[in-house]
Amino acid sequence: MNKKTKIAFILNIVIVILTIFAFIVMFTDFKFMPGTETVIASSSVGRLRFFTIDSNLLMGIASLILLIEQKKLLEGKISSIDTKYYIFKLMATCSVGLTFIIVLVYLGWITPNGLLSMYVNKNLFFHGLIPLLSIIDFIFFEKTDRLKFKHTFLALIPIIIYAVYYLTNILLHIENNKVSPEYDWYYFLQNGIGKILIVLPIIFTLSYLISYILWYLNKRRYINEFK
Repeated sequence: MNKKTKIAFILNIVIVILTIFAFIVMFTDFKFMPGTETVIASSSVGRLRFFTIDSNLLMGIASLILLIEQKKLLEGKISSIDTKYYIFKLMATCSVGLTFIIVLVYLGWITPNGLLSMYVNKNLFFHGLIPLLSIIDFIFFEKTDRLKFKHTFLALIPIIIYAVYYLTNILLHIENNKVSPEYDWYYFLQNGIGKILIVLPIIFTLSYLISYILWYLNKRRYINEFK
């Protein structure tokens, strides 16, 4: 268990470092990769309204908190990590998991610059590296018996909060049953506000599936290790 905890500790450090670096790149508009980059907002501060940015920020915070607890565990200062920290990590991992899938199967195909443009410069971290490392870490190295089935529903809290914000913003800017892409920046409701009845169930179902799969695989890895 100590070996797995040490690896999880290291991965959480890497995730925190990558998150900090990605935000520095975002706020400075630093370009370290060639190619066409999809720009999601004109100002760095304006980009904070995107779920991509918010979910990665949440992931960075969750990893920071958990690595602190893991350090205490490795040093023998605590005997176990409290359940609430694992729940928070599940929430964050589910959120970046949703970001990863939405970019891969939806946004990457509707952006004018193509899928590869979603993985250039800062987006390489926000859309790819951080979500993938977070998922790998949670499934393989942060195995725990503390997470229960009921906790899979709690992972939807950040997504529900963002959905309320996103839809409120849209409803305040409806004109003739349409919303400008300026306010519907994920283009979910460009074919009419009625699409909300399709989009919401899809997003929430996908989010829960991600949460359940993360929980199930984490649990299976834990059970298999102690058979």
